[in-house]
Amino acid sequence: MTKILFLADLHGNYTATKAMEKEIEKIKPDEIWFLGDAVGKGPRNDLTCDWVREHCDHHLKGNWDEWICRAYRDRDLPDEKKNRFDPGLRFYWEQMGGERVTWLDSLSQEDSIWISGLHFRLIHGRTIDALYQPSDPTETLEKGLIGSDGKTKYDAVICADCHRTFIRALNYGYALNTGSIGNAICRPWASVLLIEGEKGAKEPMPIHMTSVCVPYDNQAEADVARNTPDLPLKESYIKEVLTGEYSR
Repeated sequence: MTKILFLADLHGNYTATKAMEKEIEKIKPDEIWFLGDAVGKGPRNDLTCDWVREHCDHHLKGNWDEWICRAYRDRDLPDEKKNRFDPGLRFYWEQMGGERVTWLDSLSQEDSIWISGLHFRLIHGRTIDALYQPSDPTETLEKGLIGSDGKTKYDAVICADCHRTFIRALNYGYALNTGSIGNAICRPWASVLLIEGEKGAKEPMPIHMTSVCVPYDNQAEADVARNTPDLPLKESYIKEVLTGEYSR
């Protein structure tokens, strides 16, 4: 079986990222797919962006990635023409620098993969699709099985964005979420999705789908945030890291 790891939503939380890295070393995946949001929210976005570039084999762009890239593209526009999030987003693109932002901006927002007879659609969620939640009705989640072309129908969708891990059986197919490495909602542990099956196989074969959750030093990450000058929405981020409760 091929071990394929799907991860997302590092959000500048380098403490959680390094804790997950140790677990990934034990898993020894054959491939790592990044499904968006390397940056935003947390204090060390240059480091989490570099980690994604170094450790992941395939890369997609998430909503925070897109917002920050857009703010960078629009940095010389008059204030009234900028994205409404721009005042807070400046911190992130200034910390990352132009080369990292340009790389992030080059990423696509959708991909696909065959594993053990299932054709998986791979997205972050926003900005090309919805923010899918584990509590959504089956009918809502099944919308994610249709590609952005409005025609291609997949057997399963793997997304991120909501920062909550889930694996849902639908009327037709599956909906899965990677969870979040750096900004998990619920229990504030770093989370990824592991799928073991035959990559590229279009005929039905055994497949294992597992959520991997790893504790990390939340207080240490909160301290980094406290000591980072000008971090936007600092107290909200600290609360989320410490409690797993979304605060804005």
